Amino acid sequence: MQKFNYYLKQMILLIGFLMPTVWCNAIHLDIADGLSGITIKESKTQGAPKGSTIHAAINGHTLMVTFTENLGEVVVEISTVTGVTVESQWIITPNGLQTYISQTGDYVITFTLSNGDEYYGEFTVTD
Repeated sequence: MQKFNYYLKQMILLIGFLMPTVWCNAIHLDIADGLSGITIKESKTQGAPKGSTIHAAINGHTLMVTFTENLGEVVVEISTVTGVTVESQWIITPNGLQTYISQTGDYVITFTLSNGDEYYGEFTVTD
C-alpha cells in the first residue's frame, strides 16, 4: 500500500508540473491565431545587419512590432504604398509597438535606426 501511495503522489506531482506547461502553450496558440508575419528587409545599412531582431505581424487592423535586441532609438514610420505617411513615432528598444490601422489597404513599415540603417516590411490590412 505504501508503494501505491508513493506512485500516486509521484503521478499527482508530475501532472502538477505538466499542467502549467500545457496551459501556457494553449494560451500562446490562441494569441498567435490570425497573425500574419511581416518579412523585414534591409533598405540601407552601414553596420552589421539587425533586421533579424525586428519582428512585425498584422492581425486584422492591429500591427504589432517587437524587438529582440536593444537597437537604441528607432523611428517607426507606417505609410501607404503610394507614400502617404499614416503614423510616425520614436520607439526606445527593446520596447515594442502595437498600433491600430483604421483603413484597409497596402502599407509599408520603415524602421530607421539612430545610425541611419533602414529596414522595411510590406503588409496588407484586410477586414
